[in-house]
Amino acid sequence: MQQTQAWFVTGSSRGFGRSLVRAALAAGHRVAATARRPEQLDDLVAEYGHRVLPLRLDVTDPEAVRTALAEAATRFGRLDVIVNNAGYANVSPIETTPDADFRTQFETNFWGVYHVSKAAVPLLREQGGGLVIQFSSVGGRVGGSPGIGSYQAAKFAIDGFSRVLRTEAAPFGVRVLVVEPSGFRTDWAGSSMSVAEVPPEYEATVGAMNTRLRQGESGVAGDPDRAAQILVALAAHDDLPDNLPLGVNATEMSVAQDRRLLESDQRWSAVSRSADFGEPFPVGLPA
Repeated sequence: MQQTQAWFVTGSSRGFGRSLVRAALAAGHRVAATARRPEQLDDLVAEYGHRVLPLRLDVTDPEAVRTALAEAATRFGRLDVIVNNAGYANVSPIETTPDADFRTQFETNFWGVYHVSKAAVPLLREQGGGLVIQFSSVGGRVGGSPGIGSYQAAKFAIDGFSRVLRTEAAPFGVRVLVVEPSGFRTDWAGSSMSVAEVPPEYEATVGAMNTRLRQGESGVAGDPDRAAQILVALAAHDDLPDNLPLGVNATEMSVAQDRRLLESDQRWSAVSRSADFGEPFPVGLPA
């Protein structure tokens, strides 16, 4: 019989977060579900009662993060799974994106993950372990999607941050899983995303990207409910990957990118090695 877990999920009001909360509750777990507007979780409270704890949380506020985690840990006695899901993207070219908007997106998409992870580690260490699930994106591995520079920069930062966190916290029994979804039928490209006017010079890149994003959910293959059930099952599994692409596009794009990087590293290996004392120098550049 699967052991009951206590979950803490950010961005629970819709999308992946809401699917995860529902999947965890359906599996018999207890969930601290956080949102900027916790009244949006009233239906879950009505359905699952004391097993769901709705909490108001802005992940960019470190003190609010510490308070919410402490309240959840007090209510449930421990926290087994921490999910950093809160995030959003706005569309505009890097050249014309207002600095304030770029920073504000980064505050939620990276610094929110930082605040929650940092505040969670001492709780997990003291109780002898736990799992931190960081929502990145296939863009956080492959990158290069025009128009969402701040969002993808934050997702790359999450991966680098999580690699260090994984190494530092492993002796405490803390595991870290980075999730990299491709397109899913959530509101990510809907009302939570604003699109700036695209200059003519960027119509072929940012404009084309915006058109793809606005094609509607019907053409998006990813099922957030399936993904949520996968993650709930993984949270009880001993053997976890460091990074998990989710969706066909995420899987194929990740494998293709890994192959490109390997081929490039091998092709340029002699040049790269020649920078060290004792290595052949100079060497010819690849044809």
